[in-house]
Amino acid sequence: MSPFHRSLRAAAAAALAAAPLAGSAAVAAPLAQAPMHHASTGTPFFISHGGPAHTTTTSTNWSGYAATGSKFSSVTTTFTQPAVDCSKGDGYSSFWVGLDGYNSNTVEQTGTEADCSGGAASYSAWYEMYPKFPVTYSNTVRPGDSITESVSFGGSSSFTLTLSDSTQGWSRTVTKKLTNAKRSSAEVIAEAPYSGGVLPLADFGKVSFSGSTVNGSTLSNFNPVGIDMVSSSGTPEATVSSLSGGSFSITWNSL
Repeated sequence: MSPFHRSLRAAAAAALAAAPLAGSAAVAAPLAQAPMHHASTGTPFFISHGGPAHTTTTSTNWSGYAATGSKFSSVTTTFTQPAVDCSKGDGYSSFWVGLDGYNSNTVEQTGTEADCSGGAASYSAWYEMYPKFPVTYSNTVRPGDSITESVSFGGSSSFTLTLSDSTQGWSRTVTKKLTNAKRSSAEVIAEAPYSGGVLPLADFGKVSFSGSTVNGSTLSNFNPVGIDMVSSSGTPEATVSSLSGGSFSITWNSL
């Protein structure tokens, strides 16, 4: 497994060092969106989830779809920002598109975050050129907002990352370089973020993605791998639906 790290406030880092991640760990946002952790029980298999068959595997931090097996230059999606239910305890979640990370050690990505800490929900948006530290935007994100995200490769190791919130009326675009990116996967993902270990997944209910494309074509054209999130013991935490063109959903199962 690749090493993962994140710059945290000193107090949060000390709290994590002193206590296990189970329960309500004290964590300072933003959190790391790490490469995919393939679950030990994650031998790929074919499953339909009620729709066309796709290869599906399991991960302890990702759920969604990942196109693999080629050089990828762009990925985009649109979704409605889900609200998190904090009554079930502290948890953390992010919703993003990116290149790399499925079978490589970098991720070029942008997304939103929805967290529960101390019974309070918080929402934000960010970009990250993993393993570099993430950058959180100051713009407002609220449940119910229409979010569009895209990442594209422009040559000369340059990536353009764009996140738009049409409900709030803002858009942010950055261009960054990463020389060792393999561009070996393109994905649309809900994630349990990482901070010294995979954190509990916030109860986001259900998130639905639409208009998902890779290299300018509909996501389903690439026969992507479906990913279900499970705990280290194999308990379902988030389950991906069947894929129809560029549309699918992810349903939260457990913290």
